[in-house]
Amino acid sequence: MEGSLCHEFETDLAAANVWEVYGGLLVGQLIPKLLPELLSKVELGEGDGGVGTVLLVTTAPAPGTKGSATYKEKFIKINNENYIKEAAVIEGGILDHGFRKYLMRIEIVRNEDKSSIIRSTIEYEVDEEHKSNASLASTNGLAAVAEAVTKYIKEHKSIDRTPEQT
Repeated sequence: MEGSLCHEFETDLAAANVWEVYGGLLVGQLIPKLLPELLSKVELGEGDGGVGTVLLVTTAPAPGTKGSATYKEKFIKINNENYIKEAAVIEGGILDHGFRKYLMRIEIVRNEDKSSIIRSTIEYEVDEEHKSNASLASTNGLAAVAEAVTKYIKEHKSIDRTPEQT
């Protein structure tokens, strides 16, 4: 069984500013700080932030559970001109629940008025025998990240513009 989900978050930030966070490793460093209830840790497994980079991701414990889950995510596409990044879960996590494929695509869509849209897409394939687990696929986490990253950029942009006190 195959499926896809999409979420769009509109922001008044320029696409280039949003891509500065999403385009490399910074977003992975920020999520545990901005959304500790989502991910407790993101570590660099291999690579430099480009295609082929592998991250070791530890989720926060789900409510009513004792432990967290871990998985490996690999960057499979990064397009710095069109602001598109794709990462696939390659080990653990959702793959342990009958999913054969779980791909996350982030697109930062430029608008003419210098605003942008953070489009988060999940594409997945799940074994027929585990098709009831398809409901585990969700853009909720990516939507929360889009909102938190937008807030982070706005806060840090205003700090950068504050004149130094003498």
